[in-house]
Amino acid sequence: MSVLQDIIAGVREDLDVRKQAVSLEELHKRVALAPPARDGLAALGGTDTARTELKVIAEVKRRSPSKGDLAGITDPAALAAQYNDGGASVISVLTEKRRFGGSLADLDAVRAAVDIPVLRKDFTCDPYMIWEARAHGADLVLLIVAALRDDELRDYLALTHELGMNAIVETHTAQEIERAVSVGAKIIGINVRNLKTLDVDRGVFAALAGMIPQGQVVIAESGVRDAEDVAHYASHGATAILVGEALVKDATPRERITEFKIAGAQAIRRGLIGAE
Repeated sequence: MSVLQDIIAGVREDLDVRKQAVSLEELHKRVALAPPARDGLAALGGTDTARTELKVIAEVKRRSPSKGDLAGITDPAALAAQYNDGGASVISVLTEKRRFGGSLADLDAVRAAVDIPVLRKDFTCDPYMIWEARAHGADLVLLIVAALRDDELRDYLALTHELGMNAIVETHTAQEIERAVSVGAKIIGINVRNLKTLDVDRGVFAALAGMIPQGQVVIAESGVRDAEDVAHYASHGATAILVGEALVKDATPRERITEFKIAGAQAIRRGLIGAE
């Protein structure tokens, strides 16, 4: 069993417990009463005709399967506020509890603290989780191509849009990018971490980003250690970066986001000048 399969097995067990506590019908009622979702696509530059800056998706992340404990994060709302002040375009909240120490309570706290779009980052494996995300105020969800069949990917993306949300469709290989494009994904992430082995190869982004059609949001996921990594991703076509560990382990995450945004913008400008 791969690491990804093992994680999803645990997610399904925890999901069964939540389904017993809150029915899908109850989630439908909560969603009907909830404020409309914020436009995550626009926040990530999806409506811009020219790429002039690098967007940052800043993550609330306590733990990871590859690194273990990263940060205590006793107040996710306060951390999200720092991310917001630093210029993050989206806040990502891990809600998987077994490997990442997250919860829907973290999502609720972050949603109440910021007005920018919020991503529920989890291993979506059932439509219930998409309804659940919207009921808790999420504006975006994560759909991992490696974890879903083509029909599931298509149906889950359609449901996400029906609920007014956007989805980050995560890939790691050329074949997965083809699958993401074929279902009409507008926001495509390239995770340089192989979720089956947890190995990181930053070269994966440069090798694959050119496969994504122009006009789509292209997100570089994982592997951000410093401004040099940010510039690398920006120079190879990233619209946005998703970064967690480098921020939660930093004493000044607000300033670090600002630094990353400057590094990204400078790399983009160098690329534009070089293309003239």
